[in-house]
Order: sequence, then C-alpha cells, then structure tokens
Amino acid sequence: MRSVLTMACALALAPLGGCRSHNESAKTPVATATDEPGTIVEVKPYADIDQSIRDIGAEALRVRYRSTSSNGQHTVVTGALFIPAGTPPAGGWPVLAHAHGTTGINNDCGPSSSPNLFGMVVMVVGYLKAGYAVAFTDYQGLGGGGMHVYLDNKAEGYNVIDSVRALRNAKPGVISNRWVTVGGSQGGGASWAAAEQASVYAPELHLAGAVNEVPAANISGYPQMAEDEAMTPVQSAAYTAVLITQARAHPDLDLSQYLRGSVKANLDALGSCKDLEARNRAVLQIKPDELKPSTHEATLKLQGLLQAMAVPQHKADAPMLVIYAGKDEYINAGWTKKAIEDACKLGTKIEIDLQEDKSHGTFDGSHTLDWLHDRLAGKPLDKSC
Repeated sequence: MRSVLTMACALALAPLGGCRSHNESAKTPVATATDEPGTIVEVKPYADIDQSIRDIGAEALRVRYRSTSSNGQHTVVTGALFIPAGTPPAGGWPVLAHAHGTTGINNDCGPSSSPNLFGMVVMVVGYLKAGYAVAFTDYQGLGGGGMHVYLDNKAEGYNVIDSVRALRNAKPGVISNRWVTVGGSQGGGASWAAAEQASVYAPELHLAGAVNEVPAANISGYPQMAEDEAMTPVQSAAYTAVLITQARAHPDLDLSQYLRGSVKANLDALGSCKDLEARNRAVLQIKPDELKPSTHEATLKLQGLLQAMAVPQHKADAPMLVIYAGKDEYINAGWTKKAIEDACKLGTKIEIDLQEDKSHGTFDGSHTLDWLHDRLAGKPLDKSC
C-alpha cells in the first residue's frame, strides 16, 4: 500500500517530484491562424531531458498545442513528444499516447516541466525501445494556462488525442496515423475517454487499442462516502482535490457545504505539487467529519457533477484492456466493475483483468505492451465482453 506521504493528491500512478518551470532559448513558435485541435502553438527542444532518453538517441521536445475542454471551448495544453532513433518503419512510427496519473491540480504541475517527467521517464524509455513515438500530455490546466478540473475524463481524453495530432504536426512524414494509448489511475479515465471519443473527434487517426489501468472511470461514489464519514486519508486527499477543482469549474458550488476545519485552513497546501511536506502534513490532519456534506442535497448535487465527468459515455470503437485491483485503496473495485458493465452494454469490446489481491500501486501491468502489439497487428481479442 502506498503511503499518503508519497501521494500528490492520491490516485497517483507514478512516484512524484516537485514541480518546476524551465526557460529555454531554443523555442520555435509556430504562427498559425487556426484553432484546430492538435495545432502546435510552440515547440522546443527538451533541453534538460533525463539522460536515459539521451542514452537511446531519442529526440525529445516540449510542446504547447491546441485542444478542447469538456464544454467545447478552445484550450492550449502543454506536453512532451518523443521520437525514437533510427529509420521509421513503412508508414511512420506508430504512436503511444501516455495518460499520466495524478501529479497535482495547479498550473505548475505538468510533468513536462520536470527533466524526468516526475519519475515517469522510465515508462517513456520502455515505449521508445518498443518502437513507439510517444505523445505525453500534461492535461489542460497543468502547464498551459487555463483551468484543470481533476478527473474530468472528457477533457483529458481530448488532450490525449490532440497530443497525437501535435506529434504528427511536429514531425510530419515520420509519424503514423496508427496509435494506441495507455493510462493509469487519473490517466486510466483519460485513456478510456480517448478511446470513446477518438473515432468521432479524430477520424483521421486510427486507434488500435487502449489500456486503462486502475482507472478513475467513475468516482461519483465519493460524496456518499464523505457523507458516511467512510473515507480513508488517501481517499480524503483525492476527494479534496476534486472539491477544489469542482469549485473552480462551478462557481455556484458552495465549498462551505463540503469542507471545514483543517481542510478549509489548508486548501492551498492540499492543492500544491510543490511543497510536498506541507501537503502531506495537511493530509494527515484531515478528519472524516471535516469533509461531510452539510446536507444530503449537497451530496446529490456533487454526485451529479462527478457523474457528468465519468466514463462510459459512448461506445468505444477500439478494443480496451481494463486492469483493476480488488484491493484498490483509492477507487472502489465495484465502481470500476459497474463502469465496465455499462461500457459492455454500449457495445465496447473489453478484455477484463481483475487482479483480486492487488492494490492501486501493486497491480501487474507487465503484459500491456504485448497486448498493444497484438492490437496493432490486427489480432482479435481472445476474450471480451
């Protein structure tokens, strides 16, 4: 079980580091008159990228690109792009779009601000060695300005798709239109949403498959847990991040109905990705009654807002692998099971991997790349709902 002392706002998939910003001289602004999703606003060398990327000869870029919010507004999102060394295969490098787990909820919390992507560079190295170009979004509001709404699967799904477009725009002629996506935790919901949205939102791309690991598919059960005072400290930390960003997105949401005491006093610390010690101290101070909604009507209102961000919303045309854990300490396994069942009823083909004795941080995803290789090769699922 992962300690709250190592979590950003809970629901994290990878170890976290502090958020930093970098100024680099070799910026290449891209003049454009279009707001088309995936259009590059700026691209520049990832000058301080971790040595492990340099060691395999890969090209690394930081990028600002256009995307879409869940309400259809134009946004600008930051991220990172990686291209393998060597000659691309016929048709160009296939793309793996990585959807990351929780890093924070503020505008300086994008992984691409870090030389090692807050510890996630090891995964990118693995993807590059497997023959993928990699698109790595920070998500809306975690680096490119604008507002981050934590676990807004629809917006984050758009961000994932548009990172693929941005990669193709940055390196025309060497990147395929065939792609796959992998996401865990917060990113598991994002990759799931990307799979549902891809065929309509980006018909020029061909999504071969999506892997959604311990996904935050539907967390609308959190408000009732808060009302029942049934949350663990790590769940309380995640829920607090949800509350902060829901209040940003919905100014009519009265936070005084949902939090009080130490949570109210420590909101800045609880939303930070910089001062980890202060955030962790704040997490440990949370008492269950400090997050109890003042009325059941308040519970129901928040449930409705969170349900609107959930997946599934539509049938996904591409097959999905959903890995979830029976002992997940953040996301109730029953919530994921229900999301899978609902998606199957919509017609999505899902290979289900329930790991009964695993937790949010100990699940086995070692078969992910093999599964994706099979999808790119056109191999049908051996079993699916």
